[in-house]
Parts: sequence; C-alpha cells; structure tokens
Amino acid sequence: MCLLENVLEWNGQRIVCEALSHTDPMNPLRAADRLGAATGVEYAAQAMAVHGALVAPSDAAPTQGYLTSVRGLSLHVDRLDDLAGPLCVTAERMSGDSRLILYQFHIHHGERCLIEGRASVVLDAQTL
Repeated sequence: MCLLENVLEWNGQRIVCEALSHTDPMNPLRAADRLGAATGVEYAAQAMAVHGALVAPSDAAPTQGYLTSVRGLSLHVDRLDDLAGPLCVTAERMSGDSRLILYQFHIHHGERCLIEGRASVVLDAQTL
C-alpha cells in the first residue's frame, strides 16, 4: 500500500512528501467509514521509508525497517478524510546510526498542523 503521492523535497536529514489518498473512499486504513487521525503515523512511516531509500548508498543492499516506537504523538484533529486537498508529510532525521534512527514527523494541511510526534526505526532487525 502506497499512501504518498509525491516527494516534494529531500536532503540527507529531511523529506517532505505530499499525500492525496486520505480522501479516497477505498483507502485501506479506513474503518467505520472514516480515516482516523492516528493513521497519519503510517503516512509518516512511509515518508521515513522513502527517505531511507533515497539516502542509502546506491550500491547498498536494500534493508528492512521496522517502526519500533512512537513517542510524543499529538493528534490535533479527529480524522483526516474530511480535509480537501493535499496533506504535507514531513519527516526529519534527528539522530541515528546504521541500526536505529530517530525521526521527528509532522503532517500539515495548509498551515494547520494535524499530527506531530517522534518515531524510532530499527533497520535489519533480524541481524541484531
């Protein structure tokens, strides 16, 4: 499932993506005919995964990443599917090494912050 539409910008520390799937009635994360705000964590996780792929060395073998925790999560809305227009999903790498990365993320609709928090990602957990 790919929830992101475009990568708007990225560098070694940060990625900004655009999402349009939040209004799709066939969005696989919908439950009880709505898309709750907590599903925004999956949008952020996908932005982190894209960022990891973009910053990886071109000759590196692909790695699997696992979202291991979400901290400081603030949901400023109840749902995402009632917002017309694109969502802006930003993830910024705060720290990390070859095994564990900490990202700060936020999702905006226009100037309004909808969701924000931090997430840790473990890479290649089966080799730990």
